[in-house]
Amino acid sequence: MNDNFKAIVGEGNAELDQRLSDELDKVNAAATAGISPARELTVQIVDHCGQLAAGMSGWTWGVAAGIAMTWVREDVRKDGLGTKLLHDFEQEALERGCTHVFTTSFTFQAPGFYERHGYDELFRWEGLPTPNAADIHFRKELKL
Repeated sequence: MNDNFKAIVGEGNAELDQRLSDELDKVNAAATAGISPARELTVQIVDHCGQLAAGMSGWTWGVAAGIAMTWVREDVRKDGLGTKLLHDFEQEALERGCTHVFTTSFTFQAPGFYERHGYDELFRWEGLPTPNAADIHFRKELKL
Protein backbone atom coordinates (compact mmCIF):
# COMPACT_ATOMS: atom_id res chain seq x y z
CA MET A 1 0.00 0.00 0.00
CA ASN A 2 1.45 3.36 -0.95
CA ASP A 3 1.49 6.54 1.13
CA ASN A 4 -1.70 7.84 -0.50
CA PHE A 5 -3.76 5.49 1.68
CA LYS A 6 -4.05 4.64 5.36
CA ALA A 7 -5.85 1.83 7.16
CA ILE A 8 -8.27 2.66 9.96
CA VAL A 9 -8.95 -0.24 12.32
CA GLY A 10 -11.80 -0.07 14.80
CA GLU A 11 -14.94 -1.53 16.29
CA GLY A 12 -18.39 -1.83 14.70
CA ASN A 13 -19.18 0.87 12.16
CA ALA A 14 -22.76 0.99 10.85
CA GLU A 15 -21.88 3.57 8.20
CA LEU A 16 -19.05 1.42 6.87
CA ASP A 17 -21.26 -1.68 6.91
CA GLN A 18 -23.91 0.12 4.87
CA ARG A 19 -21.36 1.43 2.36
CA LEU A 20 -19.84 -2.03 1.92
CA SER A 21 -23.29 -3.55 1.47
CA ASP A 22 -24.24 -0.91 -1.12
CA GLU A 23 -21.00 -1.39 -3.06
CA LEU A 24 -21.26 -5.18 -3.01
CA ASP A 25 -24.89 -4.95 -4.14
CA LYS A 26 -23.67 -3.12 -7.25
CA VAL A 27 -21.06 -5.79 -8.00
CA ASN A 28 -23.53 -8.61 -7.36
CA ALA A 29 -26.23 -7.02 -9.55
CA ALA A 30 -23.78 -6.66 -12.43
CA ALA A 31 -22.65 -10.27 -12.08
CA THR A 32 -26.19 -11.68 -11.85
CA ALA A 33 -28.15 -9.73 -14.43
CA GLY A 34 -31.76 -10.91 -14.56
CA ILE A 35 -31.75 -12.19 -10.97
CA SER A 36 -33.66 -10.22 -8.36
CA PRO A 37 -31.48 -8.62 -5.68
CA ALA A 38 -31.00 -10.35 -2.35
CA ARG A 39 -33.88 -9.93 0.07
CA GLU A 40 -33.90 -10.27 3.82
CA LEU A 41 -36.07 -13.02 5.28
CA THR A 42 -37.12 -13.05 8.93
CA VAL A 43 -39.45 -15.16 11.06
CA GLN A 44 -40.57 -14.14 14.54
CA ILE A 45 -42.59 -15.99 17.16
CA VAL A 46 -44.10 -13.90 19.93
CA ASP A 47 -45.75 -15.06 23.14
CA HIS A 48 -49.21 -14.08 24.44
CA CYS A 49 -47.71 -10.83 25.84
CA GLY A 50 -46.22 -9.90 22.48
CA GLN A 51 -42.67 -10.62 23.67
CA LEU A 52 -40.21 -12.26 21.32
CA ALA A 53 -39.96 -15.98 22.07
CA ALA A 54 -37.93 -17.01 19.02
CA GLY A 55 -36.55 -15.54 15.84
CA MET A 56 -34.67 -16.35 12.67
CA SER A 57 -33.10 -13.99 10.17
CA GLY A 58 -31.38 -14.51 6.88
CA TRP A 59 -31.72 -13.82 3.19
CA THR A 60 -32.76 -15.17 -0.18
CA TRP A 61 -30.97 -14.50 -3.45
CA GLY A 62 -31.59 -16.35 -6.68
CA VAL A 63 -31.97 -20.04 -5.84
CA ALA A 64 -30.15 -19.77 -2.52
CA ALA A 65 -31.31 -18.93 0.99
CA GLY A 66 -29.11 -18.38 4.00
CA ILE A 67 -29.90 -18.49 7.68
CA ALA A 68 -27.72 -15.99 9.51
CA MET A 69 -29.12 -16.08 13.04
CA THR A 70 -31.49 -18.32 14.99
CA TRP A 71 -32.47 -17.81 18.61
CA VAL A 72 -35.07 -19.37 20.93
CA ARG A 73 -35.70 -17.93 24.39
CA GLU A 74 -34.34 -20.26 27.07
CA ASP A 75 -37.65 -20.85 28.88
CA VAL A 76 -39.37 -22.13 25.72
CA ARG A 77 -36.61 -24.25 24.25
CA LYS A 78 -37.80 -27.78 23.47
CA ASP A 79 -41.35 -26.46 22.79
CA GLY A 80 -41.02 -26.81 19.00
CA LEU A 81 -40.47 -23.12 18.29
CA GLY A 82 -37.17 -23.72 16.51
CA THR A 83 -38.86 -26.25 14.25
CA LYS A 84 -41.63 -23.75 13.50
CA LEU A 85 -39.07 -21.03 12.68
CA LEU A 86 -37.19 -23.33 10.35
CA HIS A 87 -40.34 -24.61 8.63
CA ASP A 88 -41.67 -21.10 8.00
CA PHE A 89 -38.28 -19.86 6.81
CA GLU A 90 -37.91 -22.77 4.38
CA GLN A 91 -41.48 -22.37 3.09
CA GLU A 92 -40.96 -18.68 2.35
CA ALA A 93 -37.62 -19.47 0.70
CA LEU A 94 -39.38 -21.99 -1.55
CA GLU A 95 -42.04 -19.43 -2.44
CA ARG A 96 -39.24 -17.05 -3.41
CA GLY A 97 -37.80 -19.68 -5.78
CA CYS A 98 -34.98 -21.04 -3.63
CA THR A 99 -33.81 -24.62 -4.05
CA HIS A 100 -31.45 -24.85 -1.07
CA VAL A 101 -30.57 -23.25 2.28
CA PHE A 102 -27.17 -22.67 3.84
CA THR A 103 -26.36 -22.04 7.50
CA THR A 104 -23.59 -22.41 10.05
CA SER A 105 -23.55 -23.43 13.70
CA PHE A 106 -20.79 -23.67 16.24
CA THR A 107 -20.60 -27.00 18.05
CA PHE A 108 -21.76 -25.31 21.28
CA GLN A 109 -24.87 -23.94 19.56
CA ALA A 110 -27.30 -26.20 17.68
CA PRO A 111 -25.71 -28.35 14.97
CA GLY A 112 -27.85 -31.33 16.00
CA PHE A 113 -30.99 -29.26 15.44
CA TYR A 114 -30.07 -28.66 11.80
CA GLU A 115 -29.03 -32.28 11.27
CA ARG A 116 -32.39 -33.50 12.66
CA HIS A 117 -34.12 -31.28 10.11
CA GLY A 118 -32.32 -32.68 7.09
CA TYR A 119 -29.30 -30.39 6.85
CA ASP A 120 -26.11 -32.01 5.59
CA GLU A 121 -22.73 -31.00 6.90
CA LEU A 122 -20.60 -29.53 4.11
CA PHE A 123 -17.48 -28.99 6.19
CA ARG A 124 -16.27 -27.97 9.60
CA TRP A 125 -13.46 -25.78 10.82
CA GLU A 126 -11.99 -27.29 13.95
CA GLY A 127 -10.66 -24.97 16.63
CA LEU A 128 -13.09 -22.09 15.99
CA PRO A 129 -13.86 -19.87 17.81
CA THR A 130 -12.03 -21.69 20.62
CA PRO A 131 -9.61 -24.62 20.56
CA ASN A 132 -12.32 -27.08 21.72
CA ALA A 133 -15.09 -25.97 19.33
CA ALA A 134 -15.81 -26.10 15.61
CA ASP A 135 -17.69 -24.02 13.05
CA ILE A 136 -19.96 -26.35 11.06
CA HIS A 137 -21.39 -25.37 7.67
CA PHE A 138 -24.66 -26.96 6.51
CA ARG A 139 -26.77 -27.15 3.37
CA LYS A 140 -30.26 -28.48 2.76
CA GLU A 141 -32.01 -29.10 -0.54
CA LEU A 142 -35.53 -27.69 -0.52
CA LYS A 143 -38.34 -29.74 -2.02
CA LEU A 144 -41.87 -28.71 -2.84
